[in-house]
Amino acid sequence: MPDLTLVMLGAGTSSRFNQKAKKQWLRIDDAPLWFHATQNLAQKYSFAKIIVTASKDEMHYMQKFSNDFVIVEGGDTRQASLSNALLHVKTPFVLVSDSARPCISEGMMERLLERKGHCDIAVPYLSVVDTVVYHESTINRDDVKLIQTPQLSSTNILKKALNTTIQYTDDSSAIKAMGGIVNFVQGDESAKKITCKEDLKHIPCLKAPSSTLLVGNGFDVHSFEEGKVMMLGGIEIDKTVGFRAHSDGDVLIHALIDALLGASGAGDIGELFPDNDANYKDIDSKILLKKVCHFLESVGFEIVHCDMTIMAEFPRLSPFKDAMRFCLANLMGIAPIHVNIKATTTEKLGFIGRKEGVGVSAIATLKYYDWKNI
Repeated sequence: MPDLTLVMLGAGTSSRFNQKAKKQWLRIDDAPLWFHATQNLAQKYSFAKIIVTASKDEMHYMQKFSNDFVIVEGGDTRQASLSNALLHVKTPFVLVSDSARPCISEGMMERLLERKGHCDIAVPYLSVVDTVVYHESTINRDDVKLIQTPQLSSTNILKKALNTTIQYTDDSSAIKAMGGIVNFVQGDESAKKITCKEDLKHIPCLKAPSSTLLVGNGFDVHSFEEGKVMMLGGIEIDKTVGFRAHSDGDVLIHALIDALLGASGAGDIGELFPDNDANYKDIDSKILLKKVCHFLESVGFEIVHCDMTIMAEFPRLSPFKDAMRFCLANLMGIAPIHVNIKATTTEKLGFIGRKEGVGVSAIATLKYYDWKNI
C-alpha cells in the first residue's frame, strides 16, 4: 500500500501498568511487545513506511531490532508522540496503532481499509452489552461505543486536528472536534489493550516469554594515575593511586556494564556514556551501573548472575573481594552469591605485569521478565 504509513505508538511510561518492566517491553517469546505488535501488521500488509515512537532513552536500543522501521522520539503525551511521528509521514493516509494493543485481527483491518478514502477517519468500536449509568442516570447503551485502535486517517486532516492545545485520548475525538467525517467499523474483542497487569490474563494470543538465558561478556583496562583515589568494584581501594579515565575509572564496573549490555544486545558502555560527554566527567561508576540496571529492568530483563576476573599485580585485592561482591549485588538488586569476583596476576607479563594498570573481564547472564507469573 504505497499510500499508507503505519505509526506504532510505543513511547509511553506504562505508569498504570505498575510493573518493573514497561508493558511495551514485555517479551512475547523473544520479541518485545512493541516489536511483536508492529510485526503483526507489517508481515500482513505492505506499508509505504513504518514509524515507531520511543522514549528518548530507548530510541537507540529500539533501532537495533530492525532497520525496516523509522524510530522517532515520543513526547510527554500520546498526542505529542503522534504529532512527532506525523512529521515523518508523507503518504495521504496513516494507520495509527498502539503497541499495547498487539492482537489486531485481519477482519478488523479489512473493515478499516475498506473505508480508506471514504471518510476523514475510520474507527473500530465495540458495542456495550451491559447497562450503562452516567452521572447516576441510566442511558441508552446503544448510544455508547468503546473505541479501539488502530484508526485509519487522512494524514492532512489528522495533522490539522492535532494542531491544538486540547489533549485528546484518540485520533477520532480530535478529528470529530474539528468537524471531520468519522466512520465507525466493527471492532474485535481480541484487540484488547493492555493497561493494567490484569489485562494480560484476557489476551490469550500472546506467547509466554522465552526461557532462554542470555550471556554477555565485557573487558576493560585502565592505566594508573597518581594522586587519584582508586575505586574498584564500587569501593575505595587506595587513596594515592587511581585510574586514568574520563569517569572515576572503576574498571571492574565498566567491564560489568559491558557484559550486561552485551547480554541484552544494547551495545557497549561508550554508546550510553560517551567519554567526550562532560556530564560523565569524574562520575561515580556506581551511578552508571545503577542507570544500566534500571534500563535493563524497564526493557524487560532480570539479572541472573555475573562473574568477573580482575587481572592485577598491584594492588593486592584478596581483602576487598567480598566487599566488592556485596556492593555490586546491592547495586544490581541480586543476591551476593550470584556475584562472583576472582583476582589473578599476569605472572609479571605485559603492562599489567609491569604494574602499569589493571584489566578486568566479566560475564553476565540475563533472563526475560516473566510477566506470565506476575
